[in-house]
Amino acid sequence: MPWHRLILLCLLAVFWRTAAALDSQDFLPPEQAFKLTARAETADKVELHWDIVEGYHLYRDKTKFQSQTEAIQLGQASMPEGVTEHDPSLGEVVVYRNALDVVLPLINQNRETQLKLLVKYQGCADVGVCYPPQKVLLDVALPAAQPAANGGALNQFVKGLKGLTPGLFSEELLPPDQAFQFFASLKDPHTVQASWQIAEGYYLYKDKLSVKLQGATQTQLTPLQLPEGAAYHDAEFGQVQIYRNQISVDIPLLRGSSAAETIKLLAKFQGCADRGVCYPPMQAEVSVDLPPADALPQAKPAAVAELSEQDKIVNALRHDSLALTLFSFFGFGLLLAFTPCVFPMIPILSGIIVGHGDQIGTRKAFLLSLSYVFASALMYTLFGILAALFGSNLQATFQEPWVIAVFSGLFVVLSLSMFGFYHLELPKSLQSVLHHSSDKHRDGSYLGAGIMGALSSLIVGPCVAAPLAAALIYIGQTGDVVLGGSALFVMGLGMGAPLLLLGASAGKLLPKAGDWLNATKAVFGVAMLAVAVWMLSRILPAAVAMFLWSLLLVIPAIFLGAIDPLPESATGWRKLWKGLGIIMLVFGILQLIGLSAGNSNPLQPLQGMGLNAQAQPVEGISFQRVASVAELEQRIQQASASGKSVMLDFYADWCISCKEMEAYTFTDAQVKQQLANFVVLQADVTANNEADKALLKRFELVGPPGIIFFGTDGRERAAQRVIGYQDAATFLKTLQQL
Repeated sequence: MPWHRLILLCLLAVFWRTAAALDSQDFLPPEQAFKLTARAETADKVELHWDIVEGYHLYRDKTKFQSQTEAIQLGQASMPEGVTEHDPSLGEVVVYRNALDVVLPLINQNRETQLKLLVKYQGCADVGVCYPPQKVLLDVALPAAQPAANGGALNQFVKGLKGLTPGLFSEELLPPDQAFQFFASLKDPHTVQASWQIAEGYYLYKDKLSVKLQGATQTQLTPLQLPEGAAYHDAEFGQVQIYRNQISVDIPLLRGSSAAETIKLLAKFQGCADRGVCYPPMQAEVSVDLPPADALPQAKPAAVAELSEQDKIVNALRHDSLALTLFSFFGFGLLLAFTPCVFPMIPILSGIIVGHGDQIGTRKAFLLSLSYVFASALMYTLFGILAALFGSNLQATFQEPWVIAVFSGLFVVLSLSMFGFYHLELPKSLQSVLHHSSDKHRDGSYLGAGIMGALSSLIVGPCVAAPLAAALIYIGQTGDVVLGGSALFVMGLGMGAPLLLLGASAGKLLPKAGDWLNATKAVFGVAMLAVAVWMLSRILPAAVAMFLWSLLLVIPAIFLGAIDPLPESATGWRKLWKGLGIIMLVFGILQLIGLSAGNSNPLQPLQGMGLNAQAQPVEGISFQRVASVAELEQRIQQASASGKSVMLDFYADWCISCKEMEAYTFTDAQVKQQLANFVVLQADVTANNEADKALLKRFELVGPPGIIFFGTDGRERAAQRVIGYQDAATFLKTLQQL
């Protein structure tokens, strides 16, 4: 029998065997394989339950919910973690087996009693047969909300006001017990945690919050230590501090007896809605059961929590004089001037100065530098204010791949002009206009330097650091763009101060004419190409970037005479340039060899290729990625239940300081040892999508780098926030303070 007929018979046998197996098994209808029920015990929450038959499973990412009742909106569903399995068609997926319970919050401001809920889900049988996506429309009865006793008068007042001013309130105000919910729980036998949950669009006054004990008891409360609130100008009370979303505070107890008892906490508070309607003073009473105490230490009032570095700077902005604030931020700018994020500005400005050839003088070089620095600081300030007021990510705005590619192309064009391929200048007609509108020395070059400075501040500008974060937080909280913007502007001038020194000296140090000038222009042409490759490395694969670096070493090395023989009459300078060319040529060839061997680090091209080298590349920390606020909260709760602390690292591919932390801090042996008992999470905000923005907004971050720590109780250790780059030694000190 020919071999191809034998193969065909085998395939037919397998097919018929599979078909017979499928026919021999009766598959349950989807409503029996995945039995769905729903119930609502309160008007703001629905609980969904699936009974999943053995041998079947549901996909997590195929489970969706939609409200079909216009007056009710859905919150973020709370879904369990599930089990990760390999699906032949979908790859790695998360599935549920046996049972699935989902809690679905409702935004039900009109207190509707009926919800039409559309539930979408999809599942499969383990033998490989999948059901089509299921859509089930559920009618869920919602219990009627009990009216708050202390809110009746307010509701009547609001309803009457609505009748007098139709259209002013397009939506009813929430009852007080829904706008401001008070909770109290026992943290340990000697500490009570008091919390207020504040609805979106509402706020509480800091100075109106108090907690007292009711009734006869042998326990006393220590004074309430409230955290810093957000500054707010209130039409009724003037300048005040307010809280939004949530406020929690620990209250140490002074227990006079070790016996178990029940205490009653009376909380008093007052708040308003953003639309301008304020609630009368409110109060809530909560009972807390205290267990027997082993010892009765004399608890001291809780010390005010230590502030993080950026929070200290925010307080300084609020209280320091204007002169001291501006002087401090100028000093911060000087320090930031020596970070890797600012270094690329040096060859950019140098190339602009050198590009003017022998026409450059000390005065003009300084004015070019001043135009560059002033425009850079001004543009950085403008976009900083906009970012603070509207909550956008300052860095990510100009880190789109097409923006990076266009700007890199601009540097390539500028570099080629340095090599003499062409001469860049304004059109003659525009030069004439500029000549007649200003003095004879102004030929448009100052304008060009300013444009380059503005663009550089946005695309190759400084990374996020504590002073920058503090200024943006201050502007966002207070709306004081004058003081916050002034601080950003002088910080930009501080970052540009070394560039001004460069401009002031360029007129004296740079050659005026001759071959020296051509050589100098070629050097800065290569520097411009290096800036272009440095920027492209943010969006290109590491191997491609390494190849470009090797070309940038090999080709200029040839022009430096690395492969040309030296004449006997060669000068010392000629020998120096040849030696430099040989070094560049050798290192570029080593990069090409390393690239062919699979390496992608241009600084260590032969890593792991030694003849007797057994050492493996130093590995950093293995992070668990989180992509949303809900996923982060779930991971924190899991870590807290396991008694572990959490470190959350904010990262982006275009963040230079983030890569510095990965290369030098997270690879340190002592750092990895200190973090051994931590759950280390990482939020990659490279894409800057809505989920990324929500994660950054959750912690009031303007962008990466940023590291947030959570204790075993699941609460953030705000005083130990890390904003900006920290070397291994500094980061170890931060970890030791936790």
